[in-house]
Amino acid sequence: MSFDYHDGLLYAEQCSVAALAAQHGTPLYVYSQQQIVKNWQQFAAVWPAPHRLCYAVKANSNLAVLNVLAQLGAGFDIVSGGELARVLAAGGRADRVVFSGVAKSRAEMAAALEQGIYCFNVESAAELEQLNDVARAHQITAPVSLRVNPDVDAQTHPYISTGLKSNKFGIAMRHARDVAVRAQDLPHIQLQGVDCHIGSQILTAAPFLDAADRMLALITQLRGDGITISHLNMGGGIGIPYQHEQALDVSAYLLELQRRADAVGGLTLMLEPGRSIVGNAGILVTEVIYHKAGDDKDFLLVDAGMNDLMRPALYQAYHDIIPVKQSSASPMLVDVVGPVCETGDFLGHARHLAAAAGDLLAVMNAGAYGFTMSSNYNTRPRAAEVMVVGDNAHVIRERETLSELWKGEHIVELRR
Repeated sequence: MSFDYHDGLLYAEQCSVAALAAQHGTPLYVYSQQQIVKNWQQFAAVWPAPHRLCYAVKANSNLAVLNVLAQLGAGFDIVSGGELARVLAAGGRADRVVFSGVAKSRAEMAAALEQGIYCFNVESAAELEQLNDVARAHQITAPVSLRVNPDVDAQTHPYISTGLKSNKFGIAMRHARDVAVRAQDLPHIQLQGVDCHIGSQILTAAPFLDAADRMLALITQLRGDGITISHLNMGGGIGIPYQHEQALDVSAYLLELQRRADAVGGLTLMLEPGRSIVGNAGILVTEVIYHKAGDDKDFLLVDAGMNDLMRPALYQAYHDIIPVKQSSASPMLVDVVGPVCETGDFLGHARHLAAAAGDLLAVMNAGAYGFTMSSNYNTRPRAAEVMVVGDNAHVIRERETLSELWKGEHIVELRR
């Protein structure tokens, strides 16, 4: 394991987490490069060319993370012009980028066309028309895949469910053929694929394969209409065990997906893994500031808050919380809460921990949607990020300073 105890102390690969916190301060994100590579290889090992893997940048967009994946040959799934700029700055190739998202602006479309991305995942008829207009203005043809909503219930949290017809994402299945016909007719659109993404943090293959069957049936219909479809993008959404759940057998799922696609024939398959690549490759290290005894419950007040890790407050998401230094003391039943002025500012409820002021805790599985969702709420600088490579640790993002938080702000003279 990339994060494990040695002689009672938590290590990230061969680096002491306590030593990292002493050197770089807390809150602190720590990533294992070894774990990122291992997670990537579990996909790549059973995903032969011409099939493509496009890492979902929104999960963790640090340049060092993106650069590791670019060196491994990754493509990238982006949802903004900013993420495209990050991929290019990290050494990623534009022709391996797919551009998702429901509200791409004209400027974002233009920038992506200029860079020569692999394709746009178009999410509505209106977006298709606008993309054609932008492409015409640039005298270019836009490569397109239509994101279709297969109306599959992924049985996940409502905020991260994206494949139901009530969600904002994608084109309804019943409209897909009409939109595909329109795409075929537009002079500056090259329709080359269809895609779907049914949700996130999914731990069973059944919803994915249900969606795949519906998408493959659609491809067969479109081909019958004379519309050429050369790729199927099944999106991301593979979860990780946060509470020691049974992990999805990635190899078995990918091999079965390929078997079903082979029955239709002539398809390049694409996936957009994000959380499953970086989720368990990162931890958030935080220091206990106080132990507060309450009438109904006890609290460990720590220096990391909802601005550092939003998932528990936003989704009621569970993250295991463990001591950086193991103790023989009897554990207490506590809520682990942060310094932000919100009742919803918590990292974990009802945890059994033996910790006191000055002790360090590690919030596990924080590599995905941790730093990328962080903010400066309560004028709190965002955490530093460190990547561990064996027995070496590299700062991959410096901690923000207070003065950086109001850079670009301007005072207006009071009119009396």
